[in-house]
Amino acid sequence: MCVSRCVRCVGVALVALATVCAAANSLLLLPELKVRFLLEGHVTREASWATGLWSSGLLVALGARAFLRSGRAPGCCAFRTRMLRQALYSCACLLSSALCCVVSATGLVQGPLCLYNATSGAAWGVPLRPTADRDAGYLYNRSAWSGVCLEPKGVVQWNVVLFSVLGGASGLQALLCAANVVNTLLGAVLGRGGPRLSVTSV
Repeated sequence: MCVSRCVRCVGVALVALATVCAAANSLLLLPELKVRFLLEGHVTREASWATGLWSSGLLVALGARAFLRSGRAPGCCAFRTRMLRQALYSCACLLSSALCCVVSATGLVQGPLCLYNATSGAAWGVPLRPTADRDAGYLYNRSAWSGVCLEPKGVVQWNVVLFSVLGGASGLQALLCAANVVNTLLGAVLGRGGPRLSVTSV
C-alpha cells in the first residue's frame, strides 16, 4: 500500500495552503498596507481573530510536519499505531481549517469595518452588514464597493478578495484532512499484514 506516501503528499499540500492562509490573514490586518489601522483597532473583527495565522496557518503546519515525517514503521503493530496517530493529527487539522473557513465566510458576509457616512456624521462601523431588510447582496453589487467606505481606501475589494482566498484555502485544507482521515484509517485497518506487504509499503 502507498498510504504513507499519500500522507506525505497531503503534508506538502497543507504546508503550501497554510502559507497562503497566513499571508492572506496578514494582509487583512493591514488595509492599504498600513499598520496604523491595526494599531487603532480599525480592522475587521474576523480578520483580527487571525484564524488564518494560528488556526489554518500554525496548527495545520504543525500537523503537516507530522505528515511529512511519516516514514517506515518496523512491523505491523507499529505501522497501525502510526496510522492512527496520523488520523488524530488529521482530525485536529480538519477542525482548525474548518474553523478558519467558517470565520472567513462570516467576515465575507458581514462586510468590512470602515469609516463611512452615518446619519450622525462620519463614523467607524460595518455599513454593509446584513440586516432584516438587506442581505449580503453587496457581494453581487460591485457599484456599492466604492461608494460606502471612506477609509481605508478600497477596503471592500481588499476584504472580498482576501477573505475569499482565505476561505477557499482553508476549505481545501479541510477537504484534504477529511480525505486523509479516511486514508489513514483504511491504512490502519488494511495496512501491513505481513512481510510481503511491508516491502511495498512506503
